Amino acid sequence: MRRSIVVAVATVAFLLGGAANQAHAERQPRMRDALAHLESALSDLRAASGDKGGHRAQAIRLTEQAITSVREGIQFDNRH
Repeated sequence: MRRSIVVAVATVAFLLGGAANQAHAERQPRMRDALAHLESALSDLRAASGDKGGHRAQAIRLTEQAITSVREGIQFDNRH
């Protein structure tokens, strides 16, 4: 009987520990990955040479807007 109680307590502790680790896991990993890719793309666009007929500047603006939208989406989801 004592052994079954020890096993039950150990099982509950294991399950609670797993839940705690999951709660501390990085939130929204896909959104954060997308944000990192957008930031990298923005860096590449800024480093590119030439105007490309205005397309480079437009791509920079749109990428900045996308970064802002992703950040706002992350913040929104974290609050709700």
